[in-house]
Amino acid sequence: MPICAPSAESSSSSSSSGGRAWIIHGLALGAAAAAAAAVYLYRRPSGFRNRAVGIIPARFSSTRFEGKPLVHILGKPMIQRTWERVMLASSLDHVVVATDDERIAECCRGFGADVIMTSESCKNGSERCCEALNKLEKHYDIVVNIQGDEPLIEPEIIDGVVMALQRAPDAVFSTAVTSLKPEDAPDTNRVKCVVDNQGYAIYFSRGLIPFNKSGNINPKYPYLLHLGIAGFDAKFLKIYPELPPTPLQLEEDLEQLKVLENGYRMKVIKVDHDAHGVDAPEDVKKIEALMRARNIQ
Repeated sequence: MPICAPSAESSSSSSSSGGRAWIIHGLALGAAAAAAAAVYLYRRPSGFRNRAVGIIPARFSSTRFEGKPLVHILGKPMIQRTWERVMLASSLDHVVVATDDERIAECCRGFGADVIMTSESCKNGSERCCEALNKLEKHYDIVVNIQGDEPLIEPEIIDGVVMALQRAPDAVFSTAVTSLKPEDAPDTNRVKCVVDNQGYAIYFSRGLIPFNKSGNINPKYPYLLHLGIAGFDAKFLKIYPELPPTPLQLEEDLEQLKVLENGYRMKVIKVDHDAHGVDAPEDVKKIEALMRARNIQ
């Protein structure tokens, strides 16, 4: 497993062509949604939840892919690829990597990232973000948890997740979904989502939802794929780790279900994004092929 050396290449200055996120707030599941789609350019609000920090949790140990943050993708470690994309988001006042592994920390410092060391006892990315938040010197109203295994994440998606929390005072959590590809329907690593007609999450599952009685994929239904990004109200994030695990969370092994099971509201935005996460070693070649096709250096 290669450990990274500081890269001489600078961060990308713009998003890949054709990959801009078209954000639909107040998600509607119908033909009108496409017609109503609009680009929302991020504008910093005055007062309500106006300071946001992006935190990229990263750990070396993983049952599926040990050392994943440090695997090289076209010459750069994946954690650096992700950090460079996150740094392009205009809604974030600060970006940090939260890790419990000195190898990852050394790598990140090498390419210029701020690093916060966290405990090995963190059970998931949200708990790691919470610990990192408590160690930050400045106050933040919103914490965006950006998974480090989607190195092509669009900065506009990050801005959309921040904006969703700023525009929904009754929500403590925001996230993003995109259209589910039919071939990804049986993949349990591709988490599915259903929302209400006001754009709030109803449920997430590793199985296909909704599931019709025929047991077959309905080619006409707009199934939704959950993207690995979460926006937290900072005050809620501080109490989130204290909430006991919930039955649905444990059964599906999905953190976001603990939010819903405890009665909190979650705002969802829909984006046009070709999701390409790295869940297993074989995914690296797929990402590299896609980057070459898009001429991403």
